[in-house]
Amino acid sequence: MIGFVNSFAAHRATARVAGLATAALMAVSISGAALARDAEDAKQAEAVGPEAPLQMLVSLKEQKINVYRGTELIRTAPISSGSPGRSTPSGVFSILEKRRKHFSNLYNNAPMPFMQRLTWSGVAMHQGRLPGYPASHGCIRLPRDFAKDLFGITERGLHVVVTQEPAQPEPIRHAVLPQPLQAGTSVASLSSGTIAADPALRGTVAATDADSELALTPENPDFDKPLRMIITPRQEPNQMKTLQSLLNKMGYDAGPVDGVLGRKTRAAISLFQEGAELPVTGNVTTALVNRIYQDAGYEEGQNATLRIRRSFRDIYEAPVTLKDADKKIGTFVYTALGFEQGDAHVDWMAVPAEGEQFGTPTEILDRVVLSDKVRRDLSKMLTPGTSLIVTDRSFARNTGLGTDFVVVTR
Repeated sequence: MIGFVNSFAAHRATARVAGLATAALMAVSISGAALARDAEDAKQAEAVGPEAPLQMLVSLKEQKINVYRGTELIRTAPISSGSPGRSTPSGVFSILEKRRKHFSNLYNNAPMPFMQRLTWSGVAMHQGRLPGYPASHGCIRLPRDFAKDLFGITERGLHVVVTQEPAQPEPIRHAVLPQPLQAGTSVASLSSGTIAADPALRGTVAATDADSELALTPENPDFDKPLRMIITPRQEPNQMKTLQSLLNKMGYDAGPVDGVLGRKTRAAISLFQEGAELPVTGNVTTALVNRIYQDAGYEEGQNATLRIRRSFRDIYEAPVTLKDADKKIGTFVYTALGFEQGDAHVDWMAVPAEGEQFGTPTEILDRVVLSDKVRRDLSKMLTPGTSLIVTDRSFARNTGLGTDFVVVTR
């Protein structure tokens, strides 16, 4: 089988230009002459267009790793994952560290050649014995030649998505997915009519004069550094505290804003109900909450957060809105393909990291609402290989200094 260094360049150039099948590439054997032609292959690939990012998908059920260049499968190999009781976690990871020669700090100094670390707690991909079933202490063992070739073409920060069932990337287009911001163009935004027609959007997307301004975009000095973005729901605010605060602001003495429906809060509710010509019960109902919100001019705020990291460091955070926030999401990874500075468009691909039990990649994005400011910010920062994770899973436990956003799904 050909080595990754040559096979990836040959695949990009010849598969697109001459339409050669992936199987034909796999049949070519590596040699000194083939490697010598790599520089020429790279030149041809540049003529075809920007290079798509690499992405590795590991299926624990199939005990297999698939390597994709964009949405094209370019290499596959068997693996051996964690044995029962030491199972490999599934989720969205990235390569944190690479070492050609490494020895385990946990398991008797065991050799781990071509180690590519996925978590600081001990999960990595590396060369190892493959008995045909899960047999490791939690790492992902790879065949020797495959591990060596993979090590040669990966970089720190590349995504590795570990799933139970097999998954594959698929092309996707959606208005929420950022596009490069062009000089002399404006960012598309939701109209005020659209906002007014959808109660879920009111108060979350504000039209500004900047929508009609021409955007001037200088060259991005970090264009070679993919962004890692994640959208997660916020914890629901305490409704009783919100009601107490609003009643106090309207002149009803609801007492301390402590979230407790006590005597003073009930009395304040009763006074409000009497003045609003509602049945005086002192009880909290949906109708009462809506009426207090209406009279106080209160609109529920944005209920999710967008966070961005670059080179394992936080660089941006903004509130966003998730429609139907009570519905499950799962975990979806969206990745921008290759483009050049000044390009007007970039294609995206999607991977359902937990399957589509709660919706398709498009249906999940349909629930995301970004403000015009956030849209502009993302367009200015967008770089090739940027990814967006949309999930209702927590990322806090395994995300820290020296990591991207790590989402463990099992």
